[in-house]
Amino acid sequence: MDRRSLIKHAGVAGVLAAGVAPAVHAQATIRWRLASSFPKALDTIYGAAEVFAKGVSDMSGGKFTISVHPGGELMPAFGVVDGVQQGTVEVAHTAPYYFHGKDETFAIGTAIPFGLNSRQLTSWFYDGNGMKLMREFYDQYNIVNFCGGNTGAQMGGWYRNEIKGLAEIKGMKMRLGGFAGRVFERMGGVPQNIPGGEIYQALERGTIDATEWVGPYDDEKLGFYKVAKNYYYPGWWEGGAQLDFYINKAAFNGLSNEYKAIVEHAAANAHTTMQAMYDSRNPAALKRLVAGGAKVLPFPRAVMDEAFKQAMGLYEELNSKNANWKKVYADYANFRRDQNLWFRFTEARFDSYMQAAKL
Repeated sequence: MDRRSLIKHAGVAGVLAAGVAPAVHAQATIRWRLASSFPKALDTIYGAAEVFAKGVSDMSGGKFTISVHPGGELMPAFGVVDGVQQGTVEVAHTAPYYFHGKDETFAIGTAIPFGLNSRQLTSWFYDGNGMKLMREFYDQYNIVNFCGGNTGAQMGGWYRNEIKGLAEIKGMKMRLGGFAGRVFERMGGVPQNIPGGEIYQALERGTIDATEWVGPYDDEKLGFYKVAKNYYYPGWWEGGAQLDFYINKAAFNGLSNEYKAIVEHAAANAHTTMQAMYDSRNPAALKRLVAGGAKVLPFPRAVMDEAFKQAMGLYEELNSKNANWKKVYADYANFRRDQNLWFRFTEARFDSYMQAAKL
């Protein structure tokens, strides 16, 4: 008798009487640790890791649990790649561009100046070649990556003094996360890579002249407006900054297919949830910042043009020096070109009309 037909028509008692045992999926109990690069106070960017861990636990019936630890608790905020690579922890939640010093290709996993926006980057990863290419790159570090959230387009940061042109950039000490510092340096600035939990003190003491973080909701929590009132836009270096879950390759490969699927779907849920939180919460936070004295200002066109010029020059140099970068960036750049052609006719025109309309 056909086993599938038997199960369909007999019911449990009939199946057992026929001597056919029903399938039983007995999954092992697993406990992992996740090291975040972010402070717990940031419920959006740190919170995505908690959403991920909850999803894994809920979908596994509590058999697969992941404890989430803020930056500095298990290891330094910028030590998480080494931690995952060496198997000290099974998972990290971080911004890949923090690790561009290891290889500039890491930056493409988060955001590069004048790169893809958040929707375009998600599209490149999920339906383009992004996931395939970045997985091949991360394999060198014993890492399996999953998209872990996106901030959307970011603000350009907080400045003690107004920026009237390129002259104000020269010699400016600015906390500027990740790869953007390379471009800022080419413009005459002095980038500083400082973990989120230490930025306010550096700005308050005058150790730095300016800082960027994400956008109004997080920036308000960190209090930057209290010591630097000039709030510039846009963050040309982060048109859509993606975070990743980095999972130790051996730990991931040791999972059952069911648990691997749970990890994949929990990460996707955290990815969309994080951007939803930012898009929902930033507008009200911006209003409160303005009420508190923040001056919201656009970067001068000369600054934007020089940044674009220096970014494109840097990418050309990397194409000739870094084989990893050249391979991934070639596909990324082609995807960016076509996306901007499409968005020009749809998103951009619709958005510009709606933003000018009297609602």
